[in-house]
Amino acid sequence: MKIAQIAPLAECCPPKLYGGTERIVSYLTEELVRQGHEVTLFASGDSRTQAKLVRCSDMALRLNPTVRDHTPYHVMMLDSVRGEADEFDVLHFHIDLLHFPLIRDIADRTVTTLHGRLDLPDLKPFYAAFPEIPLVSISRDQRRPLARPINWVGNVYHGLPRDLLPFSANPMGDYLAFLGRISPEKRPDRAIQIAARAGMKLKIAAKIDRADQEYWDDTIAPMIATHRNVEYIGEINEAQKADFLGNAKALLFPIDWPEPFGLVMIEAMACGTPVVAFRCGSVPEVVNAGKSGFIVRTLEEAVAALAKLETLDRQKVRDTFEKRFTVERMAQDYLAIYRGLPGVRTEAARIRRLQGDEVGLQAVA
Repeated sequence: MKIAQIAPLAECCPPKLYGGTERIVSYLTEELVRQGHEVTLFASGDSRTQAKLVRCSDMALRLNPTVRDHTPYHVMMLDSVRGEADEFDVLHFHIDLLHFPLIRDIADRTVTTLHGRLDLPDLKPFYAAFPEIPLVSISRDQRRPLARPINWVGNVYHGLPRDLLPFSANPMGDYLAFLGRISPEKRPDRAIQIAARAGMKLKIAAKIDRADQEYWDDTIAPMIATHRNVEYIGEINEAQKADFLGNAKALLFPIDWPEPFGLVMIEAMACGTPVVAFRCGSVPEVVNAGKSGFIVRTLEEAVAALAKLETLDRQKVRDTFEKRFTVERMAQDYLAIYRGLPGVRTEAARIRRLQGDEVGLQAVA
């Protein structure tokens, strides 16, 4: 198939540091290429890929100090996408909602994966205004805030390359890990409290967005300063992530918001590191309680879960990852969705578009 993947421009594909959506777009793109599909990636110019790269900005926008507003760059990217749209059997968007008015006439051969939270009040009227756009969720829980009519065509959990993060049967560190963003909804304050009550070390590897600087200054930095068991190490890259997660006793995921997926949970599982997560959003869909980690509701339950870590087999944690969260499974799920779109007939798609009529050929696996 000829497939276009349209990524956000905030980070490159794959990101140098933090960046969940761009990371997933990268993994999916490379796996589709590996499986023999002809893929074009619309992304920042510093992206690395085996697909054809259409450079839509000089570099990742978040890391470019001259960029103040991301919107103009995404609009220019969409102009490029629209200009090449007839070259593709399917166009897969990962950029939220800016493209919706531009794809109404080709919606039947597009997919839009929604990577963010959907409980914001302004989103309900928006998605109701575009009921024909095919949407994919990344967890069942993510869908709950949106009432029908919504054109859900699938739910696809994220996946990672099997060899991305090596399995660690015997972690060398005696610490708990927190990985992600410093923000109120991610609750690093809970992580600090849990580690303190459990009498364990905590290492925090996280970025601080400008929007969360005040939260860091007023809440988290003072907590770290008063807890000698806590170490803040900042943002880490992919190479550092394997060591950071693989040598941890457990990953703390103490969220307090409707997390759409939570990529770090399966990154930890890939290392064999169990997850102790609060029951919010996608957590019950991702964590196999008692096998890949523990799901808790309170600080007390989290501390009690840490006391039971030795009952979990790290090999079984890794096995859960391999059964449920590999990039091969993710790519196959998306290919099934692509082939089920009304406007996609693989080899016949281009002919139909050129002729302007329907060609009655079935999808080719």
